Amino acid sequence: MFQGASSLSLDAKGRLSVPTRHRDVLSATAGGQLTITKHPHGCLMVFPRPEWEKFRERIAALPMSAQWWKRVFLGNAMDVEMDGTGRILVSPELRAATGIVRDTLLLGMGNHFELWDKATYEAKEAEATQGEMPDVFQDFAF
Repeated sequence: MFQGASSLSLDAKGRLSVPTRHRDVLSATAGGQLTITKHPHGCLMVFPRPEWEKFRERIAALPMSAQWWKRVFLGNAMDVEMDGTGRILVSPELRAATGIVRDTLLLGMGNHFELWDKATYEAKEAEATQGEMPDVFQDFAF
């Protein structure tokens, strides 16, 4: 399970260095093979390949009424592999779609990661935390 946030910078070629605390797990569980695709909230989802395959099956099984969402998730998916130094290439198309240029935030979200343009994430988090908490948190103890 992945958790935590890492501030990272893309290099000039669009490569991202996976934090060392995640590299061993990704190598052991996915052979360093990952899949990156769009998320409807304006970030990218980064899946270890076995988790992607489960997600892909669920999306592919959706009815025709969800065809556009299938296109968003499956049509934009890019398979990548960590190189010898733990870097992955984020395609120009996916970077452009999310506004990712250099400064990013990688969030562990359990079985996958979210990759955000850092400024976009900070703005969306500030907006979310200024509002009321969703009802699902009413009985949640902090």
